[in-house]
Amino acid sequence: MRLLILGTGSMANSHAKAFAAIEGVTLAGAVDVDPGRAEAFRAEYNIERAFTSLEEALAWGEFDAVANVTPDSIHHATTLQCIAAGKHVFCEKPLAANYEDAKEMADKIEAANLVGMVNLTYRNVAQLQAARELVTSGQIGKVKHVEASYLQSWLVAKMWGDWQTESRWLWRLSKKHGSNGTLGDVGVHILDFVVYGTDTEIDEVFCRLKAFDKAPNNRIGEYELDANDSFTMTVSFTNGALGVVHSSRWATGHVNELRLRVYGDKGAFEVVHRHDGSKLLVCLGEDIETATWKEVEVEPVATNYQRFVEAVKQGKTLEPSFRHAAKLQKAIDLANVTESDRKEHRITA
Repeated sequence: MRLLILGTGSMANSHAKAFAAIEGVTLAGAVDVDPGRAEAFRAEYNIERAFTSLEEALAWGEFDAVANVTPDSIHHATTLQCIAAGKHVFCEKPLAANYEDAKEMADKIEAANLVGMVNLTYRNVAQLQAARELVTSGQIGKVKHVEASYLQSWLVAKMWGDWQTESRWLWRLSKKHGSNGTLGDVGVHILDFVVYGTDTEIDEVFCRLKAFDKAPNNRIGEYELDANDSFTMTVSFTNGALGVVHSSRWATGHVNELRLRVYGDKGAFEVVHRHDGSKLLVCLGEDIETATWKEVEVEPVATNYQRFVEAVKQGKTLEPSFRHAAKLQKAIDLANVTESDRKEHRITA
């Protein structure tokens, strides 16, 4: 597979390294509007060609697929161009800025019979995949209740840098700079963690958003700090379960942690994924009488990058697909609506 990397920001480095390590993949091109960045990225990863526009790259056309690592707000327009040119697309999350755009992207890539997948990176957590098997195999019985959280601490610690002085963090706090806050940035990750781990879909949501005061007049330079820092969400699922999902950038001491607890009528599990490792804990069988939890060892799993390459090879989209990501975006869009009109909304309506 010959691959074009569209956008050379920080996440593009992960794409370049991961794809270059897969046998049979050639990094054919790189695109960035800044000629210096494009050339530097090309040289660092031994890529064949560098371009300063997607149009220029598509006119050249000597590649099979595109890793779309552009800013969220232009995923829609750039992906549609790639689809029109007959290219498979591996898109960074979120798929689009709203459900309507995401649905259009899913519709068009399916109609073109091209592979469209989204880099929901926590699918790479082996413990999550093993936990899902506990649900699909019936080992925990009928799922009744779900708890999930995505906790970060970069507003109270500097492990990843100083958000007050670095634009790569400040833009995430500003609506006019394209941010939908914590809900838009990591909400898609924790919702995917939930629906994949429980093998179900979201039915209804009710959400509250909060942007806390962070600076005088909530502004630093050109950045108005008005995008949400925290959200809390109640959720009902199509399998009948209820759940609570929350996230915050103020979670002191957590750095970057996803946690999923799923309770069934025959057992339960907990997945914890942190920056320093992952765990799967289960309470099954006779252990439910003594509330005994045991850690389960799991084998590594294929990454999204590897699965995309395999999907292109097979000519068949694998998960997480554009269609799946569009459903998650619908839930996020309606979560925003519930904040504005204070009513619960049904996803499937």
